[in-house]
Amino acid sequence: MFGQSQAFSGFSVDDLDAARRFYGDTLGIDVQEAGQGAMRMLILRLGSGARVFVYPKETHTPATFTILNFPVDDIDAAVAGLEQRGVTLERYPEFDHDDKGVVRGGGGEGPAAIAWFTDPAGNVLAVLQES
Repeated sequence: MFGQSQAFSGFSVDDLDAARRFYGDTLGIDVQEAGQGAMRMLILRLGSGARVFVYPKETHTPATFTILNFPVDDIDAAVAGLEQRGVTLERYPEFDHDDKGVVRGGGGEGPAAIAWFTDPAGNVLAVLQES
């Protein structure tokens, strides 16, 4: 039924202006504003061509799971770039992080290395290097 649909994802934030600055200025994603008033939202246009809608929600609760994954060729360079832009990596006790905050040693079908960070609304994002 929806196999050929141009589906897209979306998530909420508590401050649309902070989200626009973070995704556009800090992460360098193409961000466009759409709508007005209660229907105002952001459209993230990702390098893959996918669109993601970001909408304000007064009762926003941050996602406790990864909402966006950013594959990179060099995770160390990506992590350094995030830190230069003031982004702090998350560390989860169930994983063995190196001194940079990266979890390494995956592989197979999963990432060889991954690091997590949050947006200003607390939603979890990841940068990963595939095998």
